[in-house]
Amino acid sequence: MSDDIWRWTATRTAAAIRGRDISAREALDSCLGRMAAVNTKLNAVTVDLSRSAREAADRADAAVARGDELGALHGVPVTIKENVDQQGSATTNGVVGFQNIIALHDSPIVANWKKAGAVILGRTNTPAFSFRLDTVNDLRGRTYSPWSKTHTPGGSSGGAASSVAAGITPLAHGNDIAGSVRFPAYCCGLAGIRPSFGRVPAYNPTQTAERSLSSQLMSVQGPLARSVADVRLGLVAMAARDPRDPWWTPAPLDGPAPSSRQPIRVAVVTEARDLAGAKLQPSVARALEQAAASLAEAGYEIVDDRTPGFTRAKKLWFEMQMPEFRHFSLPLIEKEGDAGIRTAVRFMFDNIPSPDALSYMKSLAERTRLIREWTLFLDRVPLVLAPICSEPVYRQGFDIESAARTAALWRECATMMAVPVLGLPAMAVPTAAVDGLPMGVQIVGPRFREDLCLAAAEAIEARAGVLTPIDPAW
Repeated sequence: MSDDIWRWTATRTAAAIRGRDISAREALDSCLGRMAAVNTKLNAVTVDLSRSAREAADRADAAVARGDELGALHGVPVTIKENVDQQGSATTNGVVGFQNIIALHDSPIVANWKKAGAVILGRTNTPAFSFRLDTVNDLRGRTYSPWSKTHTPGGSSGGAASSVAAGITPLAHGNDIAGSVRFPAYCCGLAGIRPSFGRVPAYNPTQTAERSLSSQLMSVQGPLARSVADVRLGLVAMAARDPRDPWWTPAPLDGPAPSSRQPIRVAVVTEARDLAGAKLQPSVARALEQAAASLAEAGYEIVDDRTPGFTRAKKLWFEMQMPEFRHFSLPLIEKEGDAGIRTAVRFMFDNIPSPDALSYMKSLAERTRLIREWTLFLDRVPLVLAPICSEPVYRQGFDIESAARTAALWRECATMMAVPVLGLPAMAVPTAAVDGLPMGVQIVGPRFREDLCLAAAEAIEARAGVLTPIDPAW
C-alpha cells in the first residue's frame, strides 16, 4: 500500500507539517487529489472549497516559515457539515429553499478549528433539516458509503463519515442529537464522539430564533475520524470557549487519573429490556463480546452490574422533542422539506400520540431523575459498553418504508436517542468488518469524562485495528 499523505492520520499530518517534513499545501493537494478520485462516486463533499483551502494552506506554510506558534490542527485538511455556519458559505441544511442563507460569520466549531490551524477543504452532505438517519436530499442528492452502494452511510452526518472513510480528509465535523455522529461512524467503520452536553460551544449566527429547549439540551457537535487519536485531537480543538454559547462549561478535558490499585469497571448492556425491547442480532452481540474482551485484555474489569438502562430515556427523547418539533420545525418542513423528510416525519408521528402540555412538562422534569440514576451508577461503574444499533448497517431508504418499520428502527436504535437525553459522552469505535460491512460499539461515560471514553476506545482499537480508508466498493 502506498504512503500517500491522504492516507495519513490528522495527528501524523499535523506533526509532519510542524516538523517541516511536508507542507500544508502538499497535505491539501494530496487530499484534493483523493477527493477528485472518489467523490464523484460518493457525493460526500457537496461544496468544493479548494480555492479558499489552497489560500489557507499557503498561509499555514507561511506561519511555519515564520516560526509562529502553531495550533493543534495546523495545516490539517478537514470538512464541515452543511448545517453549521461557515463564513461565505450557505447553511443549506440539505434544503433547496435554504441555498441563499449565506453565513456572514463562523459558528463556534468552525472558528475553533480555524484557530487551531485546520484547512477546510469542503462542506459535507446532510439529509434535509438534518433529521434523518439516511443522507439524501433534493438539493444535493444521495451520499453513498464507500463500503456499499446500497447501504446507508448513516445520517445525519453521512457526508462527513463517507468522506473520512474514503480518505478525502482524516477528520470531519459532525453533530449529534439522536445519533448523528455515532450512527454514521458505525455505518462507515469510523471512530466518532458525541461529547457531553456543554463541552463544545455551538451557535449559528444565521438562525432567526433560538432552538427549542430539548434541542438545546440534546444537540452537540463532535468529530469523526479514522482513529481514536484523531478524534481526541479534533475534540480538543473544537472544545475551546466561545461566549456565544451560554451552555458551554469550562470543564477540564482530562479528569482525575483512575486509582492504580483498582481497574476501571465496565458494564455491558445486552438485554432487550434495557434496549427498548430490541434483541441484538448475532453480529452485534459478537461485536460487544469482542470489545469486552479487548477491554479486559487491556486491564479493565468487566462487571455484571445492571445499568439503569436506555429504555425510558429513549421514550423521553420523543416525549420531550416531538411536542416542540410539531411547533418549531414541522411547519417549515411541510413548506420546504423534500418528499423523503416529509415521509420520514409522517411515519414518526404515526407512532406518537398527540401530546398535551402537562405530559410534556412531566417528561422534562423526569429527565432529571434519569440523569441522577445514571450519575449514581457511573460513579460506581464509570464506563458502559453498549450497541449503537441492534442491527447491522441498514440498506438505503430504511426510514421511509412504513410507520411500522419506523417504530421498529427506533427501538433498534434506542441508545442513540437515550444518550442525548442523559447528556452523557459516548464514543463510537469500530470492531471489525462483517460480511463486507463495518461493525462497531459505543462506550458511554460520566459527564465530562470524554477522556475515559477515548482511552477505552483506544484499547478496543488496539486489538481491532483501523478499518479505513477504503476505496468505493463498486
